[in-house]
Amino acid sequence: MTTLTILSGGAAQGLVRGLSDAFKTKTSLSIDGEFGAVGIMADKLRTGTAADLVILTQALLAKLAEEKLVVPSSIADVGRVETALAVRNRDPKVTAKTEADLREVLRSADAIYVPDIKASTAGQHVAKVLDQLGIAYEVASRLKIFPNGATAMRELATSTAARPIGCTQATEIIATDGIALSGSLPPGCELVTMYTAGVTARAAHPNEAAVLIALLTGVEHKELRQRVGFAG
Repeated sequence: MTTLTILSGGAAQGLVRGLSDAFKTKTSLSIDGEFGAVGIMADKLRTGTAADLVILTQALLAKLAEEKLVVPSSIADVGRVETALAVRNRDPKVTAKTEADLREVLRSADAIYVPDIKASTAGQHVAKVLDQLGIAYEVASRLKIFPNGATAMRELATSTAARPIGCTQATEIIATDGIALSGSLPPGCELVTMYTAGVTARAAHPNEAAVLIALLTGVEHKELRQRVGFAG
């Protein structure tokens, strides 16, 4: 069976999964590829990994278009995703309405599950916020860092810690069994990221990639985007 290959930030995995049947109906193609930290996905494309379509942050897509790795005319915004807090289903939800609240929430956790703090959008932001709150050194030993948000959230779901918490893209939290979206980051610590899709310059199936972009961004799938954590 012919396959459309994608490289995508983990934030879009739930949405792509939800559209796979509709895409197969329209094109007879299945979807395969990788989901992970956006920086790593972009570097895979740069180093020759075959892909028909990429779904990454708006800023990264613009860079890849400048590098002539993505077709500029194909680029379309999928939607915004916030970085948020997660807890295991069996734990009480936590809220952080102020920076002081967030500082206390993070200091009270005995394990903090996050994605790659150098290559992922959410992980980079977590590192920045910990510095901003003045607790980076204090909680360093409690950070549980994984290659991407999806893996971090699966590990949170099975954590044996007493008071664990997670922080990554809301879409990755919603897509993971065993954990719950606990709340947004407070003003001054928030991050909302626009995710964007584009056909690669070396796409083997450019027309089918364009079909998937239309599904990802179409009005008819607005409810699905909202359900999996995309806004706007």
